[in-house]
Amino acid sequence: MLSFFRDLEQVFRDLALDAGAAIMAVHAKSEISAAAKADASPVTEADLAADAVITAGLARAFPGLPVVTEEQAQSQIAQSGRFILVDPLDGTREFLRRNGEFTVNIALIEGGVPIRGVVYAPALGRLFYTLADGASVEETTEGLRALAVAMPDNRALRVVASKSHRDSATDALIARHQVAELVSAGSSLKFALVAAGEADFYPRLGRTMEWDTAAGDALLRGAGGVVVNAHDLTPLRYGKAGFENPHFLAMAPGVQLSSL
Repeated sequence: MLSFFRDLEQVFRDLALDAGAAIMAVHAKSEISAAAKADASPVTEADLAADAVITAGLARAFPGLPVVTEEQAQSQIAQSGRFILVDPLDGTREFLRRNGEFTVNIALIEGGVPIRGVVYAPALGRLFYTLADGASVEETTEGLRALAVAMPDNRALRVVASKSHRDSATDALIARHQVAELVSAGSSLKFALVAAGEADFYPRLGRTMEWDTAAGDALLRGAGGVVVNAHDLTPLRYGKAGFENPHFLAMAPGVQLSSL
């Protein structure tokens, strides 16, 4: 089993880097065209190029292991066992705005739990992933840096929230806490900031899909954090019919929640 997770670590890392390169090749163009999907969210050639890189690579490395991706509707069938969940370009709106806050996300789901994952922000040069043993790291020019959530100060919480999808419910929840710093960030980078100890709390009281959160959830779990259903504080589950998440809270243990 450990050999499988070692292979998975290497494949996830390499495919995230390759997909990031494909995304940045489109990013370098003077004009980027986008189309609207059925849910009105945008899709670009970068989304499709990254999806092709990742799905082909996973098929070569792990034939027979089911893969669900945002960009391939035919792959979206409910899974109850082990499968891979992919968002090839999370934060397409941020990509179109060229602000750098978009990510590549690949996660392994087992029994409804994201147990391994990679989050790569190619424009920012930040690569986060879980090791074979499940611990989370950031790969830097100096090597691997172990990730661990911070011990939160509930009198001065550092909160990160969505840049493109903030809503009044999330703002109201944040306002009920003592916040020293509120940062807006795009994509699954928000999970990575909590995992790296750069933020304490990421609440999301809006619509998300499982591929938006799975890799970040795995990364945060590996750093000692939690991602829970905002209604009953149970861990987020994956592989549900329709792949839609409930509202959730991603945080370092020790964050004292106000009344939801």
